[in-house]
Amino acid sequence: MATRRSTRRDVLGTAALCAGGVLLARSAPAEGAEQSTAASYNTPKPAFRKGSTILFQGDSITHGGRGRDLNHYMGHCYAYLIAARLGADMAQQNLHFLNRGVSGDTVKRLQARWQRDTLDLKPDVLSILIGVNGRYRFPADDYAKMYTALLAQTTAALPKITLVLCDPFVNPREKPDSRSRVEVDTRRAIVKKLATTFKAIHVPTQDVFEEAARTTPPNYWIWDGVHPTPAGHELLARRWLETVAAQLKG
Repeated sequence: MATRRSTRRDVLGTAALCAGGVLLARSAPAEGAEQSTAASYNTPKPAFRKGSTILFQGDSITHGGRGRDLNHYMGHCYAYLIAARLGADMAQQNLHFLNRGVSGDTVKRLQARWQRDTLDLKPDVLSILIGVNGRYRFPADDYAKMYTALLAQTTAALPKITLVLCDPFVNPREKPDSRSRVEVDTRRAIVKKLATTFKAIHVPTQDVFEEAARTTPPNYWIWDGVHPTPAGHELLARRWLETVAAQLKG
């Protein structure tokens, strides 16, 4: 019985040490050992207006298994990490965070639910990450047309909105000439162009994973070629925060 209790304490203790998708060591690192950047990460703070609503839209990468209650409504993803940090560090701003990502979504599926899941919510900041699903089913030209239509509809309905367009990405182990990499690279170029056209904040993502994979196996960051691990979501959250804060300065 004592062994069982001890095991349970160990499990609970380990869970308590999980922060931002990074498992912290139980004991202090040896002298001279490399320190984790997670422990010393200083959250960049975008100059959001007080009471702003920040909405995250996309597919399963954004969905993150979200639920209805306050313990699960942001999912377990980069959007959750962003909301957690800014919610705590900018509490006086009374920011409101929403997640409406849906697993399996494409730009076409976003169109079908855009009024209900975006425009009716009247966000002040809208972050979109879409483009991995459907890359083999319809051409990049259709992706561009549908995405353009969504953004035009959004800026017409919400002229003061701040748009944040995040690049789709693939596992760094994908070869540059692989079909998946070529398709996603094409869509990344489209997102960058749309960000310029609609005066949106553009968040590059592929280079974050490329850089991380230079010293750590790619599947440490993206486990199945598409979906990030907790550590991978942490990389996305950091890039999002750094990029948005650099554009929205107080």
